[in-house]
Amino acid sequence: MKHLYKFFGVASMLAALLFTAFVAQAQINTPRGSQHATVSQRIGTSDITINYSRPGVKGREIWGKLVPYGMNNLGFGNATTSPWRAGADENTTISFSHDAKIEGKDIKAGTYGLHIEVKEGDKATLILSQDINSWGSYFYDPNNDALRVDITTNTVPHKELLTYEFNALTPTSAVTSLVWEKKEFPFTVEFDVTEIVLDEFRDKSRGQLGFVRQNWEQAARFSLNNGGDLNEALGWVDGAISGNFYSQKTFNNLALKGQILQKMGKTAEYTALMQEAASIADMNQLNILGYQMMNNKDYDNALKFFKLNVKNNPTNANVHDSLGECYKTMGDKKNAIKYLKKSLSLDPPANVKANSEKLLAELDAM
Repeated sequence: MKHLYKFFGVASMLAALLFTAFVAQAQINTPRGSQHATVSQRIGTSDITINYSRPGVKGREIWGKLVPYGMNNLGFGNATTSPWRAGADENTTISFSHDAKIEGKDIKAGTYGLHIEVKEGDKATLILSQDINSWGSYFYDPNNDALRVDITTNTVPHKELLTYEFNALTPTSAVTSLVWEKKEFPFTVEFDVTEIVLDEFRDKSRGQLGFVRQNWEQAARFSLNNGGDLNEALGWVDGAISGNFYSQKTFNNLALKGQILQKMGKTAEYTALMQEAASIADMNQLNILGYQMMNNKDYDNALKFFKLNVKNNPTNANVHDSLGECYKTMGDKKNAIKYLKKSLSLDPPANVKANSEKLLAELDAM
């Protein structure tokens, strides 16, 4: 019996240990005191994502008390001096899908621990760390710093819950702000959107993407309109026109090539190409071409294209209205009135009628 009791005693101890281990691992998921949040903002084709926890003010004195100024020994972990964790609980993290700049300083694509050294007055230092797995700032090591940048804080209306916001959006940047209590910590994040977009095309054009003519046209147009390399853009549109088996000459890609040539200062080549584009243009495209020439003050070619449109479409009110507008712009009042009145006689749609009447009224006042 003695041995039996001994056996049951050992069995009970093992059962207790197993139960304790099970309880330690199988915990109920209950709400946090500081709720977790994720915010994200797209800039161009790039994303900024912040993961953080949101403490409330709850009537507490925050700055200099709950969040002490400067670098501090937090009494836990192996860090002797630590910044604020810029949130609650685990590491606050910030991710960039592409290389970026923060307050003008380079930061590589990736995920970083986000910390702030809060200072008295309106100063603070933003710190991004390569350590993203430690709890809060208790294990902060300056050797892991990927970026440190001084920022200026602002006084704002009371914000009960700590919040990250994206404001002052532009096509290439956003002001990212931590806002809590009555203090805002803003910092500007920028992406080289043009280079990111074109780099992706350069890479993917070697694959299936490169077998679609419109993709080459789109890349050339984006480069033209966003400060890209014009010689590279010219090569791409040439590829769309005649470079490979997927190429096709169209009014749109000829007009696009013309715009690139014009921006490069190659006026003679641009003018010759517009003549070729006009030869395959439909009514609306020819009208667009006429206005393009008129805006460039190339009135001879503008008049030529508008007249050709009237010849090809004699019963269309809009082409007469456009020719009349061209004559008005050139200062030929007699012909302007002639074609604007002709437009009105052809029962024009409301927008064309309104334009013809407006131009005629302006001519009468001259």
